Amino acid sequence: MNAEAITVSTDAKLLAHLHATSFDDAWSDVFFETMLGQMGVTALATRDGFILMRCVAGEAEVLTLAVDPASRGHGLGYRLVEAGLVLALAHAATRCFLEVAEDNAPAIAIYRKAGFATISERNDYYTRGPYKIRALMMEWRTQNTST
Repeated sequence: MNAEAITVSTDAKLLAHLHATSFDDAWSDVFFETMLGQMGVTALATRDGFILMRCVAGEAEVLTLAVDPASRGHGLGYRLVEAGLVLALAHAATRCFLEVAEDNAPAIAIYRKAGFATISERNDYYTRGPYKIRALMMEWRTQNTST
């Protein structure tokens, strides 16, 4: 697979399209435009996936990550997370947070591979039809950050 370059994106329509390939409750292009206008929010993307990050006051957050289903299984999700962490470090972040549905094993595996650890849980956070799914709260820290 060709490793397409990951670049900063302001293409809200592309982000909304990719988000819709991964989430039932997809965010609109208007929502992405609003998010991208907020302080510290950056999208890093290829034509097949993106990560939306917020980096403010020494901390970072993965707001969302999406990879087109046709492009999954080739490492793009991990590459996007790594690029997001590089962005966080460039903004002097020493910690990065995210939340992920406990039933999203592929995403959890990517985050763990990148060095994230589960720090807490939120019960009944996501909805899957009639079911409620717990969210795992995960954190990544730079190596030299003390607890």
